[in-house]
Amino acid sequence: MRRVVFNQKGGVGKSSIACNLAAVSAAEGYRTLLVDLDSQANSTHYLSGFCGEDIPLGIADFFKQVLTGGVGRRPKVKVIETPFANLDLVTASTELADLQPKLETKHKITRLRRLLDELGEDYERIYLDTPPALNFYTVSALIAADRVLIPFDCDSFSRQALYALLAEIDELREDHNEHLQVEGIVVNQFLPQAVLPQRMLDELIAESLPVLPVYLGSSVKMRESHQACKPLIHLEPKHRLTRQFVALHDLLESAD
Repeated sequence: MRRVVFNQKGGVGKSSIACNLAAVSAAEGYRTLLVDLDSQANSTHYLSGFCGEDIPLGIADFFKQVLTGGVGRRPKVKVIETPFANLDLVTASTELADLQPKLETKHKITRLRRLLDELGEDYERIYLDTPPALNFYTVSALIAADRVLIPFDCDSFSRQALYALLAEIDELREDHNEHLQVEGIVVNQFLPQAVLPQRMLDELIAESLPVLPVYLGSSVKMRESHQACKPLIHLEPKHRLTRQFVALHDLLESAD
C-alpha cells in the first residue's frame, strides 16, 4: 500500500500527519517506509533528527542518478533506519529544488513509481510526504501511489483549495493513474467548541465529500513532538492527539 499525503495549501499539517501515521503503522507491526519529497525536509528532520548538510543521501541522489544514468543503468536509493522499530526513511534535501526543472525537462515523471515498485518488495506500507504545490515531485507521488489523503484545517481558503485539488486529482487519475483513490479528507487542528469549523464540516459532508470521521485536534504536544524529533506514539502514547492518530490509522486499515 502506497499512501501520499498532499494539499497545495501550506500549514495544514501535511508532514505531521504523514510522519505520525507512518509511526503508528510501524508501531502496530507493519514494515513501514516514509519517502520525503519536500525540499524543506521537515519529515526527514522529524523522523531522524538530521538537518542541513548532515542529511544522508536520499531521494535527491536517486533523481540525480535518473538524470545522469546511462542506458540500462538502474538508479538506486539509500534507505536509512530511524530510531523507531519497523520505520525506515528516504530523506529529502534542498537539492530537490535545483533538480526539479531538469527532471521536468527530461520527462522523468514515472521514475518514482518504478522505484516504489522495487521498494514495495521490502515494505508493507509506504507513506509519501509531498511539497505544498502540484509540482514534479507531487505529480510523481500521485502517479506512484494507491491512495491520497488530503489534510484540511477548516478555513475558507482551505475549502476553496480543496475543490481545486479534488478536480486536479480527478484529471491526474484520468491521465496517469486510474487506480488512485482519494482515501479521505483528514480534518486537522480541529476545535470542537468552535461553531464555524463544525458548520463548514457539516456542509462538506452534505456535499458528499469524503470527510473522514476521525478529527485531529490542536495541541501544543505536536510542537513538542517536532522539537523532540519523536512521533506522538513514542513521545506520549496515551495523549488525546496520539489516540486520535491511532484511531485514524486503524480506520484506514479497516477500510482495506
